[in-house]
Amino acid sequence: MPASFVIKNARLVTPEGIMERASLRVDKGMIDEISEAELSGKREIDAQGNYLFPGFIDIHSDAIEKGIEPRPNTLFPVDIAVYELDKKLAACGITTMFHSLSFAEMEVGLRSNSTAAGIIRQISTFRHKLKVNTRIHARFEITDLGAVPFLEALIRDRQIHLFSFMDHSPGQGQFRDILAYKRYYGPVYGKTDEEMDTIINRKLKAKQGDAQQKIFDLISLCKQNGVAIASHDDDSPEKIAWLKELGISITEFPVNFEAIQAAHEQGISVCLGTPNIVRGASQARNLSAREAISRGYGDILCSDYSPMTMLHAVLTLERLGIRKLHEAINMVSLNPAAAVGIADRVGSLDVGKEADMLIVDHTDEHPRILKTFISGREVYATC
Repeated sequence: MPASFVIKNARLVTPEGIMERASLRVDKGMIDEISEAELSGKREIDAQGNYLFPGFIDIHSDAIEKGIEPRPNTLFPVDIAVYELDKKLAACGITTMFHSLSFAEMEVGLRSNSTAAGIIRQISTFRHKLKVNTRIHARFEITDLGAVPFLEALIRDRQIHLFSFMDHSPGQGQFRDILAYKRYYGPVYGKTDEEMDTIINRKLKAKQGDAQQKIFDLISLCKQNGVAIASHDDDSPEKIAWLKELGISITEFPVNFEAIQAAHEQGISVCLGTPNIVRGASQARNLSAREAISRGYGDILCSDYSPMTMLHAVLTLERLGIRKLHEAINMVSLNPAAAVGIADRVGSLDVGKEADMLIVDHTDEHPRILKTFISGREVYATC
């Protein structure tokens, strides 16, 4: 790709609305000029009236865990899994990905401390070779105090870019009772009823220890090192108030309207899953993302476990009249960028920002990403 080029005849989506038949100039990987008049250059790309979106920023997706271990105890090399997923992400319009890796020793799948830490450090060695801007979201299960030394070392070494804490103990949060917890994790990861009982008893016992102090210590360390912080599966206004006291500005997948309303009132960004929007329901039978956004709640959308749903979710919100298109696009671009502190560089089609953008054909019910650009470099194309 030449250092300078022009995209013309585009329906350009800005944070405030849509510019019809707009042109955009890229120079040295940055957005240099945007105009409603036709621009010209040595290299021109005719968008042919299709949309020009900012690149999607996905702050929570554990698709990498499934890429490495698609079936229980069936592992692929980390580099192969990451490189192959990287290509898929570009095709899905994701230009900045926060790969989510869980620290939850002796639970399910890859969710163990040494494995997660090793994957993070390995990704760091070849991250610069990937097409998509690749960052790490470390998820800390608060009942796993053995994870703390691993996380502390990774945070100090600047290997983590977003940190979240979660509590998947049955009786609160995502799993309101033990049976719901067993029904979800047991079949998915091939655990017997006895194995699930062992996991549950260990989790409940750990919560009686000094988990809260470890949370405080890790939050403090994240703040010292400029790491964004989120909470996961929050289930009450009291929990939201606690997050506010701690200075945590993101809540992921709040499980009921009481929590999501409290977050909205407290100015805490609410992150919802795009699979929930596309499917029309939560896989855990919690609140509907469509209904929440219809009520005016929700700031950020993430792919959770399915990157292919990002594009379809924003267009579903527009099709159903829940959000205007530019508002829905903000939920996968500018809003997540702002929440994790990178909106000065990416997240919207503005002069002076990196040229992370998508040409999207939405002429029928099956939208297609025609081209994906990252820092002005074409990393995916179907035409």
